Amino acid sequence: MTTTMKSAMKPDMTVNLAGIPLRNPVMTASGTFGYGQEFAQYVDLETIGAFVTKGLSLNPRAGNPTPRIVETPGGMLNAIGLQNVGIEAFIAKKVPFLRTVKTPAIANFFGNTVDEYAEMTRRLDEIPEVAGLEINISCPNVKHGGIVFGTDPDSAASVVSACRAATKKPLIVKLSPNVTDVVVMAKACEAAGADALSLINTLTGMAIDLNKRRPVLANITGGFSGPAIKPIALRMVWQVAKAVKLPIIGIGGIMNATDALEFMLAGATAVQVGTASFINPGAAQTIAEDMEAWLIANGVADIKSLIGALET
Repeated sequence: MTTTMKSAMKPDMTVNLAGIPLRNPVMTASGTFGYGQEFAQYVDLETIGAFVTKGLSLNPRAGNPTPRIVETPGGMLNAIGLQNVGIEAFIAKKVPFLRTVKTPAIANFFGNTVDEYAEMTRRLDEIPEVAGLEINISCPNVKHGGIVFGTDPDSAASVVSACRAATKKPLIVKLSPNVTDVVVMAKACEAAGADALSLINTLTGMAIDLNKRRPVLANITGGFSGPAIKPIALRMVWQVAKAVKLPIIGIGGIMNATDALEFMLAGATAVQVGTASFINPGAAQTIAEDMEAWLIANGVADIKSLIGALET
């Protein structure tokens, strides 16, 4: 077969994520890929759709004491505590690298008050190298008794509304699975001005050392991710995709191309690879390449035709 014939069979892998053109639907998940540069020697960043930075805050954070990561059956628990360099160091030390990459960079960020979220949005809005913003609402509102923004629809809406007023960049909201009804949260964020939704964030879990009779994590609880949460994430993506008109980024236990394509059938426009990168730093690239190979093998000309194509 000639090169010309092969290229003619190449499927269309592009998707549009709330105005951000992606060469393919594969993104990396916040907190698992550093700020992009850390993985550049393991992944050709020009082969994935986008990468998401480690969560950013106004001021640097040291995170939680160790141990703060533990492997568990079917996944891993982490209690990193949102360690990050802060917005000033991000601009000074991390943004220059973003200028060297053609792949869209999405900045994940968080705050402890609505005002902090809004201020972070304003700061990130001024950075041309940042293609879009992903709001982590799985944080406690320190002004309202510590209620987590992402578990209360009114609190989530207040954050999204404040951030919406502070930027014209695409605004993605990362939803927590630790709620009674994820659809209610999704609708609240949509009504408040979100452009897209990421789901799911980690589930709250814990691990115990029987012999020591103590929790393994210094923080006691942590966020559970990995293959074991995939069925939960698929269900939530499917539910939300039927309830809102926003593009969805599917996250949760994506270890290979089959997992990623299943999320797209459930309604996801794009996917994020997280825990898999700890096992294989080049996982995102491999998954993107294998997705394309599957499309070729199955005669699918355009990956967008799979979005929400689940037959029930």
